[in-house]
Amino acid sequence: MTIQQQIEQLRKQINEHNYQYYVLDDPLITDSEYDRLFRQLQQLEKDHPEYLTPDSPTQRIGAAPLAEFSQVTHHIPMLSLDNAFDDTEFTAFYRRVLERLNTPEIEYACEPKLDGLAVSLHYEDGHLVRAATRGDGYIGEDITQNVRTIRAIPLQLRGNDYPSLLEIRGEVFMPKSSFNALNERASQAGEKLFANPRNAAAGSLRQLDSNITAERHLSFYCYGLGAVAWEPWPWQTHSETLAQLKQWGIRVNELSQVAKSFEECCQYYQSLMQQRASLSYDIDGVVFKVNSYALQQTLGFVSRAPRWAVAYKFPAEEEMTELLDVDFQVGRTGTLTPVARLKPVFVGGATVSNATLHNMDEIARKDIKIGDTVIVRRAGDVIPEVVSAILSRRPSDARDIVLPLKCPVCDSEVLRVAGEAAARCTGGLVCSAQRKEGIKHFAGRKAMDIEGLGDKLIEQLVQVNLLHTVADIYQLDVLKLASLDRMAMKSAQNVMDAIEKSKSTTLAKFIYALGIREVGEATAKSLAKELGSLEAVQQASEEALQEIADIGPIVAAHIHHFFQQPHNVDVVQALLKAGIHWPQEVKGEQSQSLQGKTYVLTGTLQRMTREQAKERLEAKGATVSGSVSKQTTAVIAGAAAGSKLTKAEQLGVAILGEEDLLKLLD
Repeated sequence: MTIQQQIEQLRKQINEHNYQYYVLDDPLITDSEYDRLFRQLQQLEKDHPEYLTPDSPTQRIGAAPLAEFSQVTHHIPMLSLDNAFDDTEFTAFYRRVLERLNTPEIEYACEPKLDGLAVSLHYEDGHLVRAATRGDGYIGEDITQNVRTIRAIPLQLRGNDYPSLLEIRGEVFMPKSSFNALNERASQAGEKLFANPRNAAAGSLRQLDSNITAERHLSFYCYGLGAVAWEPWPWQTHSETLAQLKQWGIRVNELSQVAKSFEECCQYYQSLMQQRASLSYDIDGVVFKVNSYALQQTLGFVSRAPRWAVAYKFPAEEEMTELLDVDFQVGRTGTLTPVARLKPVFVGGATVSNATLHNMDEIARKDIKIGDTVIVRRAGDVIPEVVSAILSRRPSDARDIVLPLKCPVCDSEVLRVAGEAAARCTGGLVCSAQRKEGIKHFAGRKAMDIEGLGDKLIEQLVQVNLLHTVADIYQLDVLKLASLDRMAMKSAQNVMDAIEKSKSTTLAKFIYALGIREVGEATAKSLAKELGSLEAVQQASEEALQEIADIGPIVAAHIHHFFQQPHNVDVVQALLKAGIHWPQEVKGEQSQSLQGKTYVLTGTLQRMTREQAKERLEAKGATVSGSVSKQTTAVIAGAAAGSKLTKAEQLGVAILGEEDLLKLLD
C-alpha cells in the first residue's frame, strides 16, 4: 500500500468514526483508539505535505451538523486543542512556548478537561438568545431550546455591567448520578443503554423534544469566550475573565487554578488525576492555557488549534482488546462472579489481563461472547470491567458464556434463584472460598458465641489448615491453639472453655449459625418456634416453609437447597456428634403469657446478658423494642441505665428491675 493510499484509508476511517461519535452518538471505538488513528494521520501528513488536502480530518474540528436542527455560523471559529499524552509531550509543549516568547517562566491557567460537549452561548443585553454546538468548528447546530432547560446555565446574567454581546463557551456534561439514573430507567424499560456520560450528554442535547432534555439533568462549566462587543476587553488574563464571568452568574469550575511554573503545572495535573474517580463528573485530562491574553496573541494559532494551550490527557480509561476466555470466581459469600481473561492491554495506567463481567444478566444485556473484541474500562483503583462488545468485529466462532452447574472450587451445586442476578455456590459449610467468613459467622456473638475465637485467630487457624469446616472447631485442643502465634497456654485454655460452653445453645441460634443465605436471627427463631426440631427444618418442603410467617419463596428455596446438599448435612451431623445440643422445642406448646406486650431493655443485667433476656422474653410472646414510646409496656432497667430510663420516667412508662424480669420469665 502506498503512502497516499494509507492516508486516504485513515481519512476514511476517521470520518466514519466522527460520524458515529458526533452525529449518531454511538462510537465504535474508544477515545484512545481514535486518538491513535488521528495522530497517525497527522504524522503522515507532516512527513508528506504534498498529500495534505483542505478536507482532511486534521484540518477541521469534528463532523457536520445534524440536519434536524437549523445551522448557526460561529463569528469566531470554535477551535479544538492539541493533545499531550505523556510527560515528554507536555514538556515539549511547555518548552516551545518559553522559546517562542523568549522568557524563563510563564503563568498558566489550569482547568479540568471535562468529557462533555462544547457549546456556544450568545447573550444579548444579558439575555440568553442562542445556543449552538461546536459542529465542524465553523457551523454548529442551534440547540437553544434544549440548553434553556439546563439549570446551570443562566437565562439572564447578573448585574448590569456586562457587554451588549457576550458569547460564552463551555462544556455541557452529564453528572455521574444523572447518567446512572438515566441508564437505570433505560434498563427497566428494556431500552439501549448509553456507553458513557459524554455520549449521554450529546444525545440529550440533540433531542428534538426539549422536555426529554430537561429530564436528563445536564450541567455546564464555562471555559472561555467567543465574540464580545466590548473593546478593549478590560481584563488582561484568562483567570481574571473567569472570575468576572462568575460574577455575572456564569458557572466556572471550582477546581480551576493558576500555576506559575512547570512544577506547579505538574502538581496540578497529578492532584486532579488523584481526585478524578471521586469527582461527580467525568474528566479525561487537564487544559493548560497561557494566562496572559497579550502572550496568547503573540503565540497565535496553527491550522486547527491555538499554540498557547494544550490538553494534557490522563492515561486512557478505556481500551479495546480480545476476550480470550471466562472463568468464574467464588467470593466469600458464595457468589460466582464471571471474570474475563483478556489479551493484555495497557489501560488506566496499568496492564490489564483480567476484568469483571459482574453477573450473567450483565453478560446477556451487553451481548458479550468469548472471542469478541471488547472495550475495557479501568478508572483509578476501580476493578477493571468489560463495558461492551464491538459487534461489528465479532468472529464467526465466538462462543456463548455459560454459567457452570457446579462450583469450580468445591463442586457443590450452583443455585440461581429466580429474580436474582447473582448465582451462588450452595456449599457454604465446605467451600474453601467461603471458609473464613462462614467460620467467623458461626463463632459470632449472635450465633454460637465462642468468646475469644475472633477474626484474626480464625484466619490463622485456616491458614495452618486446622479449620476446614465449622465442625473442626470442636476438634481443636489446647496444645494446637497454644502453638499458634501470640497464643499462650492460658489464652488457649480460655478459648477451649468457650468452645465447650458454646455446645449448649438454642435451636434458633444453631440454625442462624449455619449461615443459610438470608436466614437471619428472626427467621431462625420462626423456624425453631414453628417447626420445633432440627429434623423438621431439614425435612420441610419449600411449600411448608412458605407457610411460616415472613418466609417467602426465595428464602424457602435457600433453606430447602441448603439441607438438600449432602456435604452440608455431613457438617451438621458432625456438629451434633461433637456435642452441640439445645433444649427441646415443643411445637405449639410454648408459653405465650407475654403476647402483645412490648418491653425495652437498658443498662447492665447481673444474672444474664441483655441478648439472653431478649430471647427469653420473645420466647414468651413479648416484643422487645430498642426505643421507648407511650406504647411500651415497661422498661427493664439494669445497672447504669441511661437515656431510655429517663425517657420512660418522662412518659410515665412502668420501670422494672432485674428481679421483676426474673418473675416475668418464671
